[in-house]
Amino acid sequence: MTPPALALNRFGLGALPDDTPPVDPQRWLLSQLEAYEPLPSAWKQLPRTLELVDVWNTMQRAVRQAPEGQRSGIRENYLRVGSRVYQAAVGARTNSALQTSTPFVERLVHFWSNHFAVSVDKLLIVGLAGSFEADAIRPHVLGRFEDLLLAAVRHPAMLLYLDQAQSTGPGSMMGSRGRGLNENLAREILELHTLGVRSGYTQEDVKEFARALTGWTLPGAGGAGGGTGDGAGDGAGGSTREGASRGSGSGATFRFVPALHEPGTRTVLAKTYPDAGEAQARAVISDLVAAPATALHIAHKLARHFVADEPPQALVQRLADTFVRTRGDLASVYRELVASQEAWQPTATKFKSPWDWSVSALRALGHRSMAPMQATHLMTQLGQPVWRPGSPAGYSDTAAAWAAPDALMRRVEVAQRLAQAAGDATDARALAPRVLPGTLSAATATAIARAESNGTALALLLVSPEFLRR
Repeated sequence: MTPPALALNRFGLGALPDDTPPVDPQRWLLSQLEAYEPLPSAWKQLPRTLELVDVWNTMQRAVRQAPEGQRSGIRENYLRVGSRVYQAAVGARTNSALQTSTPFVERLVHFWSNHFAVSVDKLLIVGLAGSFEADAIRPHVLGRFEDLLLAAVRHPAMLLYLDQAQSTGPGSMMGSRGRGLNENLAREILELHTLGVRSGYTQEDVKEFARALTGWTLPGAGGAGGGTGDGAGDGAGGSTREGASRGSGSGATFRFVPALHEPGTRTVLAKTYPDAGEAQARAVISDLVAAPATALHIAHKLARHFVADEPPQALVQRLADTFVRTRGDLASVYRELVASQEAWQPTATKFKSPWDWSVSALRALGHRSMAPMQATHLMTQLGQPVWRPGSPAGYSDTAAAWAAPDALMRRVEVAQRLAQAAGDATDARALAPRVLPGTLSAATATAIARAESNGTALALLLVSPEFLRR
């Protein structure tokens, strides 16, 4: 692959038919750090986090107040409304990817959204998943990692997905009325979001961190105790908003409730943290961000995403060193990545995930938008439904997860459908060198030229070895 092709396809989201390959690929990528729009037009018509939390709290109050026989109907109506919001958000995400003028940063949004994964497999967050990306991820991808981490783990979608909203300190004022201590968020912050697996923390560290995190919950009366249905939310301090944080343009999306917090000092990774309310867990998080293991974990994931399933260790170390030196300034880490020689090796080693492939295929065919339901069904058919990974670890970022024969057959089917819809309006022979500049092999060019129809030629282009990789 040539450097312009790498910029468009490895760092970006795939070339558009009328793209002019950048003369200076590195400068083109770095210029996007200044031009990025955190909330593009595709997202602006969707409800924001605070509005959606109000809907959640209203549903929870209605369930508590309704007779037993009516409660399931209230929940089902909430899920129906949430499903419509979810589909609209999938459409916004897809259309942003098709329309963006900063595809490198848009790819980073997708990367971080998968790093801090939530899943609508937990149906109660179905309406909140899109706002998680809009309000927790998008505003922070070019800032400090600590700010991104805090925005992600304190967003209502994450608090509900990992049951943190229900976590109650056994020795807290609300201890006898809550559901007890929940370790999920503490474990995933340590294992997935910061240090990584086998980095030296113990089960006792998880428990101690979980105790420090108690009191972190949703805003509003239903937020305290996570809207458990036992009335705890209404009595746990409707005025205790001193811990509230604000999402971009969305009001208070997080609340710390002292009545839920486990009192006492905590010891995590051999360091003792005084009982300081919300600040106790924040101090733990700040130290986790500064840990060398976190720098290496983040560096490895970025290098794996952009360069190779098994990235060069020298590159990983340089990215980690930049992370440490800049105290987690993500834009500095991206600049180091773009400047690295390893990221510009001409061999296309990264196999596109279903999301990557579908976005690049739609962009190559000139699509500027897709109906929300159509986009939702497309990603489900390809095996990577949006915001629905099988676990908090997110979707895999390696070829082994996506290159199975049945998965490739689904791509062939989608490619044929897209090509049929395009008809003769797009000449595959002319399109191929434009979307694969300097990359198109003689074998693929010959196959496209000899295809029995333009539709077949387009489908061959979309499932060619060059197009399947980046």
